[in-house]
Amino acid sequence: MTARPLTPEQIADRMASLDGWSIVDGKLHRDFVFDDFVTAFGFMARCALVAEALGHHPEWCNVYGRVTVRLTTHDAGGITDADFALAARMNDLAARR
Repeated sequence: MTARPLTPEQIADRMASLDGWSIVDGKLHRDFVFDDFVTAFGFMARCALVAEALGHHPEWCNVYGRVTVRLTTHDAGGITDADFALAARMNDLAARR
């Protein structure tokens, strides 16, 4: 069963409780900034384990201490609950650095 994209109203409601994220080009977007490359890469490694467990994987890139993340559910053609679940977990992991 394919997830359904959330409506603009549902997205707006969920955004209110998701610190640091915005919508850019129809995707959840956040830049995480760390002190150095090792810390940023460690964050990505922890997120990769969570993403795999959720079966939902980010679009992301890393340049030194910055990790840029974009989340969307390609199969659904938009943002779904899975994107918000992964974003919230990423926030938790970033807070624990």
